[in-house]
Amino acid sequence: MKQFSFLNRIILMASVLGSLSVQAQQALTAYKPDAAQMAIVYRDADQLDTLLRKVELNNQVLPVWQADKHSFWYKRNLANKTWEYIYVNVKDGSRKKAFDAARLAAAMQKETGKPVDPGRLALTKLFFNEEADHLTLKTKEQWFKVDLSNYTTTATTDTLTDGYNANRPLQRNRSRWQGIPKVSKSPDGKKLLLLKGGNVYVKNLDTGKEQQLSTDGNKETPYGEFSWSPDSKTLVGYRIDPKKIKEVHYVLSAEEGTTRGELKSREYAQPGDDFTTYTPFAFDVVQHKQIKVDTEVIDFFGPQELNWRKGDNRFYTYEMVDRGHQRFRVIEVDVQTGKTRNIIDEKTKTFIYENRIYTRYLPETNEMIWSSEKDGYNHLYLVNTITGKQQPITKGNWVVRGVDSIDVVKREVWFRASGINAAEDPYHIHYYRTGFDGKKRVDLTPEPGNHQLSFSPDRKYYLDTYSQVNVAPVTLLKLITTGKAVTVLEEGNTKAFLETGVKLPEIFVSKARDGQTDIWGVVWQPSKMDPNKTYPVIEYIYAGPQDSFVPKSFLPYSEMQSMAELGFIVVQIDGMGTANRSKAFHDVCWQNLADAGFPDRILWMKDLAKKYPQADISRVGVYGTSAGGQNSTGALLFHPEFYKAAVSACGCHDNRIDKQWWNEQWMGYPVGPHYGEQSNITNAAKLQGNLLLIVGEADENVPPESTFRLADALIKANKDFDFLCVPGMGHSDGGPYGRRKKRDFFVKTLLNTESPKRNLENLVTN
Repeated sequence: MKQFSFLNRIILMASVLGSLSVQAQQALTAYKPDAAQMAIVYRDADQLDTLLRKVELNNQVLPVWQADKHSFWYKRNLANKTWEYIYVNVKDGSRKKAFDAARLAAAMQKETGKPVDPGRLALTKLFFNEEADHLTLKTKEQWFKVDLSNYTTTATTDTLTDGYNANRPLQRNRSRWQGIPKVSKSPDGKKLLLLKGGNVYVKNLDTGKEQQLSTDGNKETPYGEFSWSPDSKTLVGYRIDPKKIKEVHYVLSAEEGTTRGELKSREYAQPGDDFTTYTPFAFDVVQHKQIKVDTEVIDFFGPQELNWRKGDNRFYTYEMVDRGHQRFRVIEVDVQTGKTRNIIDEKTKTFIYENRIYTRYLPETNEMIWSSEKDGYNHLYLVNTITGKQQPITKGNWVVRGVDSIDVVKREVWFRASGINAAEDPYHIHYYRTGFDGKKRVDLTPEPGNHQLSFSPDRKYYLDTYSQVNVAPVTLLKLITTGKAVTVLEEGNTKAFLETGVKLPEIFVSKARDGQTDIWGVVWQPSKMDPNKTYPVIEYIYAGPQDSFVPKSFLPYSEMQSMAELGFIVVQIDGMGTANRSKAFHDVCWQNLADAGFPDRILWMKDLAKKYPQADISRVGVYGTSAGGQNSTGALLFHPEFYKAAVSACGCHDNRIDKQWWNEQWMGYPVGPHYGEQSNITNAAKLQGNLLLIVGEADENVPPESTFRLADALIKANKDFDFLCVPGMGHSDGGPYGRRKKRDFFVKTLLNTESPKRNLENLVTN
């Protein structure tokens, strides 16, 4: 009875709080400026834009390591769009200005005869000697040597090599393998591969004799994509059945110096299109035998790189992704018999995210490292390529975000992950290393925040920059062996931003449609927000399943804040169906792109309004580009009860029109009725809210006809909408003009007022 009474008190309290929230919002008045007031708001927002661009911000330190490997320099941003150069010696942890900028500018001005601004030295190359008292630099196309004791400057030539780029990617990426040329020598240099009439020939370079190895090739279905075995006794190739990729077209309507539109055409595969297929064969060049490999025809992505077993040229492995993205295999081939077996055979009822598969082969030990979401989260596995036995390297309710490097000698993996630290935002990236056995995991970045690392050439040191969306960045120089900080390179603060009056973004968390999963987002509010008024809410949306998109690093100013200054509360949310959480979270998008996480987004905004009654969710707008363009229009079509206005730029409004690889990854193959059922074009007649469509006529990412077809469907349904086609523009949000039109559109449709009369302003200006 006591428990029942307690639960009732909790329910009553929640009801009262909800009622108070509604009453609080009803007690407020809507922010609705008139045209004159709105003109002032625009002016103030533009002035704030200009002011904030001049504030010092160092979100990332890009070190340029010197040849001695124990020193580097970097460019440090200062206020008013100026900068300076910093020199760091990692041996003693010292950090100092690399030179006296005023003296160097004066010396360069004397040499070049042109004005040089000491706060904006445009140095493209910079090298110090061992003692850091002499400098060789490049500015534009001129090289100079500088004695830093007296700033004597002499012209020189380029006799130096680039420093180590500490930010080059270390992860091995799986990519399309191109095979070897049609004419190629064997590894031992004794044989020459020839291709004649689509058939395979091998020429013995000692005797000059040619041996034909295939007879079933021809000009229509030739052999190609060859690879030699390391011992030169086997040649692997494919009989190819080529399929021409169909073209898409657009017209450049306003090219300067022309009086006619210029037609542009290019190959562009769409979902369901036929692909070139490859049938694998092994050719025994000693016995002159052709052996068909006992496996399926490769009809997706083409042949991948072959990995030959160390010391045994009888076996090789290759990777195969089935079209439809529901099966991934590592297949071993016996070249003597053509028989195959699966080392890895992963299947799923939804999708395997092909672009996130990581593989690294370790031939010395007949092992490989492989990433998979098969256990519910993306993790790493050590696989014996002889037995197929799999051993987890990482495990838990968190996500491996990428592999930075593999130490084969120490048998360690260096990787990035998010979600390990329960007290933090589950999207924050931290860096780790661990043994192949999953033991002795070391956190290289224990400080709370979203981290980005770069390593010294000898990997004895690393730079760790971390921040949060509303917490200024810190950059530390650390030792690899201990993870301890050697010195603080940069320590940002928010003071200069806050002095402008701008509000930093706020993190907000709510529950998803399942009532359990946390949904993370960010809120931007007007700097002059009146607590006694309510403001329309605008969502910046991109629900593409390939990633997550809410910013996690320091973002004191952005387009979202700039829009908020006009009198909106702007939000960005990662709903279900996006990446970097659990497999179940991600799977919501499967054959379901129209969902776009809307149930989660709407609940999130409703909860936001409970906390902040100033958020008027009876006036909600949404905008986005590309997949976000599809999502923003979809918001009006599928959720008109909540979303009232949308701006959609270059949207993929029908997934049958957009690029093949992206859409089949999430919507599946073959193309079924669900493609059409979820199309914005098919559902155009459902439009109730206000819609502005933007498209660049020269879009080579999403064909512009996607937007034109939507416009056609809206016209046929007798719907009102606004339309902007930008001549000559590619895949974009519309550029400066399109962004201005977007703001004006929301001011008109959500604030019910007018934007400035720019045509009249331009007349006065001119």
